[in-house]
Amino acid sequence: MFHRLITWIVLAWGISCLSADSFQLALNTLQQRCFTCHGTNGKTKGDLDLTLLKSEQAFIEHPEVLEQLKDVLVFNEMPPEDESPLTSTERFLLLDYFKLLLTKTSEHPPDPVHEASLRRLNRFQYNNAVVDLFDLRCVVFSLPEQMMREHQNYFKPETGKMPDKVTVGSRPLGKSQMIEKRLAGVAPFPQDLRAENGFDNRVDHLSLSPLLLESFLGLAQSIVESDDFNQENVGIWDVFFASPKDDANLPEVVQDRLRSFLTRAFRQPPETHTLERYTGYVLDLLNQGYPFTDSMKAVASMALSSPRFLYLFDRPPQINIATKNNDYDLAARLSFFLWGSIPDQHLIKLAAEGKLSDPATLDAEFRRMMHDQRLKRFCDSFPSQWLQLERIISSAPNPDKFPDFYYLKYRDSMHMMMEPLLLFETILIENLPITQLIDSDFTYRSLLLQEAYGSLAIGKLPENIPSEVTVLNFHRLPVTDRRMGGVITTAATMTMTSSPDRSKPITRGAWLTTVLFNKPPEPPPADVPPLTEQPGQGEENMTLRERLAQHRERSDCKGCHEKIDPLGFALENYDAIGNWRSHYENGREVDVSGKLFRQHAFTNPVEFKDALLAEKDLFTRGLAGHLLSFALSRALTPSDQEALDEIVAATKRDGYRIQTLIKSIILSQPFLKHSETQSTH
Repeated sequence: MFHRLITWIVLAWGISCLSADSFQLALNTLQQRCFTCHGTNGKTKGDLDLTLLKSEQAFIEHPEVLEQLKDVLVFNEMPPEDESPLTSTERFLLLDYFKLLLTKTSEHPPDPVHEASLRRLNRFQYNNAVVDLFDLRCVVFSLPEQMMREHQNYFKPETGKMPDKVTVGSRPLGKSQMIEKRLAGVAPFPQDLRAENGFDNRVDHLSLSPLLLESFLGLAQSIVESDDFNQENVGIWDVFFASPKDDANLPEVVQDRLRSFLTRAFRQPPETHTLERYTGYVLDLLNQGYPFTDSMKAVASMALSSPRFLYLFDRPPQINIATKNNDYDLAARLSFFLWGSIPDQHLIKLAAEGKLSDPATLDAEFRRMMHDQRLKRFCDSFPSQWLQLERIISSAPNPDKFPDFYYLKYRDSMHMMMEPLLLFETILIENLPITQLIDSDFTYRSLLLQEAYGSLAIGKLPENIPSEVTVLNFHRLPVTDRRMGGVITTAATMTMTSSPDRSKPITRGAWLTTVLFNKPPEPPPADVPPLTEQPGQGEENMTLRERLAQHRERSDCKGCHEKIDPLGFALENYDAIGNWRSHYENGREVDVSGKLFRQHAFTNPVEFKDALLAEKDLFTRGLAGHLLSFALSRALTPSDQEALDEIVAATKRDGYRIQTLIKSIILSQPFLKHSETQSTH
């Protein structure tokens, strides 16, 4: 009742009416409960000195501190466990007040110049953009970062259903998977690495050095000069490269072809002087006696080397000029988010008409794009990075301790990484609740993976399954044993968060808090020695939990370990390759008991999943944060938090369905704000 009353007061009176009293209440509570560790007598744990924030305006001017204070309340991280907790009234009033102040920070957006983002295409986007621009019937170059290779075109989002059997391969772990139809003589530029706790499309990572620029120039030329760049493989050959039948109006023909081509390449119509420059270049080559097709190849190479093709630029509305239709920016943002490539002709047409930002049109385009085959590129990029699956590539369990992990010199990780990826694709295509990512009632297993799980094998696979060394047959199976299901208890997750010899609860806990809740822990102090792989003298009969308890006695380690250790130990029943165990090698029983956020007690992995599901709104917010960061190609800021609240609320109203979550991101202010038309212009 008290919670409802306060909520009603806040809604009825607004921020200003509560401001003075609320600030004094918040300040009094902080002084009594927080200043001892964060400001009094020179103590500034976590480098946070709250005594410097002496007014409401001081809080507003430090939104990152507000966000930090709000988070420690949401996740019940403060006060420390050895101090008395806040009362429910104190916690609610503080949390509500900090949220109100955060809304005030969003009323003062940053300098529009600093909002502008300029980033080049990463390797994955470059390949897709070139394929779509020329309508290639092959890829430009092979992409090891694309972890899954489909062999029977199982991905059909327009049906809203994943098949019960899929035949796939793993690119990073199988050389045969790299054999595909591609342009001969075209070498890729270096792979773009993931940002720490981020993605490989981040604006602060995608710069263009002089050396890389030179490689782009050579790459563009090698594409159009490839022997495979011909009428058979290039879908736009007849309408762009083929010689016109009538040379009478050749300048007009060249200009018309270039206008359409450059509009797609640059994601908006070229300016008149730009179009004339490109047209003049072709005509000069023709006057010098170069064949028409070769001249058009040269100008196509020129376009691929242009910053207008290589760079994505979001213009803040305050600095846009009157003639710019910001729907073009929205079309590019949409297509690179969902398709990892340039907009198609339909998106360009809607942008040209100024209709794309209309809510009804945007909704229809979202549904069209979600039913398009190009959505597979989103699945080839986002989930593997979100789940950090590249870590499994370097996982090499000790063959003496885990001989069953290896099969005819092939590692089970080839099969392992497919399971969470297929689970994500199914949830996306079938528009299932995102809670299935935590605790699904189905999964996909190959024969070898099923055997590797041992006692965690589920269901029954068909008989007479062929060899699965390079091409893997995965079957959809119902999950009735809740120790399985979801991405967090897959063998892939367990293996990539372990060392060659043992499970690593701290690593698993850090992975869980980063992936599920988008709260990566701080790196450990540099002078903390790592835990040894083997028990030391006197530790032979200790459990891993007991050894780690000794290891983290330092006060500067305790805070983070209190947050991440309960999550990591919750998965201790799974060994270094994901097999079930109830005892360690020394005979001691595995203890997985703990509390999630100091509230939800659990004694086994199933109860741990129940605890996570009890906090599904926090998981929704974490996943929404990852998706929004991926969509915007940047790290999130405190000004994005209000939008996240709205995204979570919309997703919750529709039963936590994943497509509603993605649609809410597209409709959010951070995604749309660069596309708003300003009346002043």
